[in-house]
Amino acid sequence: MNIERVCPLRIIRLRRPPVLAMLAGRFVPSRTTLAEVDACWNALCAMNPKYFDGTLLQVLGTSRNGHGGVTIHVQECAYRFFAVQTRGFECGVRPLGVKGIVQVGDKWLVGKRSQRVAAYQGLWEFVPGGGLESAADPVADFRRELVEETGVAMEEPSTTTPIAIALLDDPIARTWDIIYHCTLERADAFTPSFEHDALALLDREELHALTGASPAFTAMLPLVRELQGER
Repeated sequence: MNIERVCPLRIIRLRRPPVLAMLAGRFVPSRTTLAEVDACWNALCAMNPKYFDGTLLQVLGTSRNGHGGVTIHVQECAYRFFAVQTRGFECGVRPLGVKGIVQVGDKWLVGKRSQRVAAYQGLWEFVPGGGLESAADPVADFRRELVEETGVAMEEPSTTTPIAIALLDDPIARTWDIIYHCTLERADAFTPSFEHDALALLDREELHALTGASPAFTAMLPLVRELQGER
């Protein structure tokens, strides 16, 4: 079965930064009992001590706001409600995150996901990526994710300002992601975090020939062609 056909990923192009509209209060799913969630969460933490029950932004919906923009309606939610979905406890949680299409010269930054992550284990993806903890400054979260996943800081003027170019709806990973493009003037060395087994810089031909790519990578690949002025 082709999972991409069953759960197609969707790219929404952006011509200006998205607007995050925060709803007061906290999102608590009603599809399962809190006791079931707590039991499953404790089992996950026993298997992987890196789990941390922080705050994520639950996407309640999106709406076009004209001129190539989109409003993303979000509400705070506990991370555990998202994490337990990997064990079959469907809570209807779809958090908002950020993803990057990072360019170094004529090459693009990708990473092979480790077996310790929740989705797309062992598959290649564009780097970085991660969840938002607040609606205050998604660009700052994007910069933080780049440092955490690669060890490379975005220092001006050697990098361009990250620009939001698309919104990714990924029902397979159960996430929404703001996709940013930026250019690093140079990158001497990358240090993978626990989320990736390897990081690499690939040129256009290598990107298209890459095997073992995640559905998110495949959905984002046309954006690279557009950034290169291709159709």
